Amino acid sequence: MLRIYNYMASALALTGIVALWAANSQAFLSAIYNVQDGHVVGMNGLGYLVLFAPIGLVLWLGMGIQRMSLRTAQAIYWLYATLIGLSLSSIFLIYTGESIARTFFVTAGTFGAMSLYGYTTKRDLTGMGSFLMMGLIGLIVASVVNIFLHSSGLNFALSVLGVAIFVGLTAWDTQKLKGMYYQMGGSGEMLAKVSIMGALSLYLDFINIFMYLLRFMGDRR
Repeated sequence: MLRIYNYMASALALTGIVALWAANSQAFLSAIYNVQDGHVVGMNGLGYLVLFAPIGLVLWLGMGIQRMSLRTAQAIYWLYATLIGLSLSSIFLIYTGESIARTFFVTAGTFGAMSLYGYTTKRDLTGMGSFLMMGLIGLIVASVVNIFLHSSGLNFALSVLGVAIFVGLTAWDTQKLKGMYYQMGGSGEMLAKVSIMGALSLYLDFINIFMYLLRFMGDRR
């Protein structure tokens, strides 16, 4: 579990550094965004590549981790964190730095509390996990629908639901990873690969909690 948390914290640090660098790099912003009169009006082809490439990396890692070497799995993991950082550079153009920092610390506290609960509780969270996964599918479908509806009310409801789902998934993922450690015996290269996948799960929980909370707590520029 310590290895998982170390991987996760390192990936978050890498993502934050890359996002901050990218937001302050005019060359990068000009390369991925269409700018008119000093304002960002949309992404270009390279921008969409940066946005959607992490999906391909997750699928590659998830389906092929048993066959790939540990070094390859690590490389994909760090590349994923870097690309997410590039994608998140846009939040520095939308929200103030102070509100981003405030939201980050609130997210860290929330995540830490729920992960600790998942690690220490004697309650079996398997049933809750199945329910949350169904909720996540519904959240994705509703979010796609709202792209066309542009409903502010539905957007607010989805933000609340998103925070609740990923807060719950944090506890569920932590308990699941703890159980996997005991099943695998605590040693070997495969366990190291599982640590990477576990860190990726918790990393995604953290990033999603942060992004949904930012909708409430972020002060727009």
